[in-house]
Amino acid sequence: MYSTVGADWPEVFARVSAPWTQVSRVAETGSTNADLARAGRSGAHSGTVLVADHQTSGRGRLDRRWTAPPGTSLAISVLLTPPSDVPAERWLWLPLIAGLAVREAVLELGAADVGVKWPNDVLIGDRKVCGILSERIAGDPAAAVIGLGINTTLTDDQLPVPTATSLALAGAGSEPSEVVVSVLDAVGRWYFRWLDGEDLTDAFNQACSTVGRTVRVERGAAGAVEGVAVGVDHEGRLLVRTSGAVQAFAAGDVVHLR
Repeated sequence: MYSTVGADWPEVFARVSAPWTQVSRVAETGSTNADLARAGRSGAHSGTVLVADHQTSGRGRLDRRWTAPPGTSLAISVLLTPPSDVPAERWLWLPLIAGLAVREAVLELGAADVGVKWPNDVLIGDRKVCGILSERIAGDPAAAVIGLGINTTLTDDQLPVPTATSLALAGAGSEPSEVVVSVLDAVGRWYFRWLDGEDLTDAFNQACSTVGRTVRVERGAAGAVEGVAVGVDHEGRLLVRTSGAVQAFAAGDVVHLR
């Protein structure tokens, strides 16, 4: 399990509600997702949260690595165990509801023009402020670890790429405890809506900055497809209109072309 140094964060835990059962904070770790996955396999309860001020081996989709200077971002990972009767195909929505939640939290913190990029980024304008990585942890019952990497106080000089931004650069609140409370409250609200079986398709389409854009969906060895993103379907798949038809994608890297 992750280091217990500085692990208890009672002042934040006291301000959040269900489904959260524990909120822990460490100054530094390799990967909060990896730490929490190990904790889940060792019996950690659903609702366990791990926050790190600095990750040395942070990663995103396709095992891409990313780092930020210490103290300029937050890594937040949550462990959730949906009931066993939730169909496996609905798990595709977990990174999407996480994106909706972070968008809501970032708006509450004072940013404007915040959107979700399908399937796993949150943007301010056209610049990325948060990346999301959802992983299924095998077991009985199975669990999900959802990791959120949020740029908080990165300056222009510290941005890893020109297409990134931070809460501070957007004029939003970036104090760690306020960010974590806002994010956890929002994730909890959207998670319960998902558990209740609510159809979140319209909510996502309205919040998604990918919808209506000309995009390229990159699928590795399967090649790339270009077209206009017209929305997501009830399974959370991205619908792209090409010259021939509308195709649905459950996974893939999306590039906004214009």
